[in-house]
Amino acid sequence: MPTTIVRPATSDDASTIRGFILELAIYEKEPDAVKVTVQELAEQLASDRPPFEALIAELDGTPVGFALFFQSYSTWEGKAGLYLEDLYVSPEHRGNKIGTALFRQLSQIALDRGYARIDWQVLDWNEPSIKYYQSIQAEIRKDWYPCRLEGEGIIALSKS
Repeated sequence: MPTTIVRPATSDDASTIRGFILELAIYEKEPDAVKVTVQELAEQLASDRPPFEALIAELDGTPVGFALFFQSYSTWEGKAGLYLEDLYVSPEHRGNKIGTALFRQLSQIALDRGYARIDWQVLDWNEPSIKYYQSIQAEIRKDWYPCRLEGEGIIALSKS
């Protein structure tokens, strides 16, 4: 029986993380959207205040998935939370409870740190993920829309 281990990522995992980010971008139909480099990821993970944390899921020592997250804050709860930016399992390893192992570890982190909740987004066309999230009792919210301001929009607004 193969052994799954979920462990915290280090700066030595930067190349693996970038590889998963690229695979995820392809899956999400945005293959040209990835700008981050291996060097940037390594430097960020090694910094005194990393902007994110990550988990690596390994199957018999081979990386097969990852979760990248950071701390958020709920003004209503008055507590920190965990924001899951990305969770990805390589296609050939889906259905082997790798995603569940990553979510289990994320849940443990949230409990250990006293976080109020775990938040993330899912694309509306990603039915397999939506069904999985519903199976773990996640609420699929339809009353909130994600918003983003980036690049030229940030610059223009800062000068207005």
